[in-house]
Amino acid sequence: MYRLGRRAGLVTVDHGLQAGSAERADAVARWAVEAGLDPVDAVPVTVAGRPGGPEAAAREARYQALVATARRHEAAALLLGHTRDDQAETVLLALARGAGPRGLAGMPERRELDGVPLLRPLLDASREETRKACAALGLTPWEDPHNVDPAYARARVRSDVLPVLVGALGPGVLDNLARTARLVAADTAALDELAARSLADARAPDGGLSVEALATLPAAVRTRVLHLWARKLGASPAALSHRHIAALDALVTAWRGQGEVHLPGGLRVCRRDRRLVPTESR
Repeated sequence: MYRLGRRAGLVTVDHGLQAGSAERADAVARWAVEAGLDPVDAVPVTVAGRPGGPEAAAREARYQALVATARRHEAAALLLGHTRDDQAETVLLALARGAGPRGLAGMPERRELDGVPLLRPLLDASREETRKACAALGLTPWEDPHNVDPAYARARVRSDVLPVLVGALGPGVLDNLARTARLVAADTAALDELAARSLADARAPDGGLSVEALATLPAAVRTRVLHLWARKLGASPAALSHRHIAALDALVTAWRGQGEVHLPGGLRVCRRDRRLVPTESR
């Protein structure tokens, strides 16, 4: 695979969630070797026991395996196969779950995870276009049974919700949902940059945040500052919810002498001397 002057490898992750998954992963690895990809890895992961639902747990295990493998091989980047249809599904799921702009921004074309660039070069291509490309290359796509299993929310969106939307609003709805993600992503990036600067300005010498500085910020920026600060304190991004940020915000905008706010990871934050401070900083 030197067509672009770069060496390409493949990693396939075996989640162990269905019968024959290990054999399937081995078959993919054998095909990759025959196709000239190098290096090639089939990596088994354990999904059970992880926090969140089965989809979230499998996703966390998958990305950990992908990043660890990329780092081991000193890969320049990881290429992921998400398509425009996947993006549309992500936006619909975010809407249904009441996600904020960060969720509606969908999957980014590029991001870094533990220092490894994750790239999605097919995000503007439809799933049908990728099927046609496979046919032209003589490849047979693998139909994952989980993709049609109604136990999974994304599968229900794919098989039930999107076809109804396309039937009612036309095929352009997929493009429109993906375009919405791009537009929201651009706005989110600008707000995140403002939040990062505002966090630095609001920092107190002890690492707390000045209530006075926070109170002058627009709500969209202030809540992002609080979210970013909570993450820097050690709160897990996956567990940090709107409820936690709203409680922190209330310490700034609706102060009535309320007690500590409990954050994921056993963290606690209180308001003291016109500052928000982790309880441990006393």
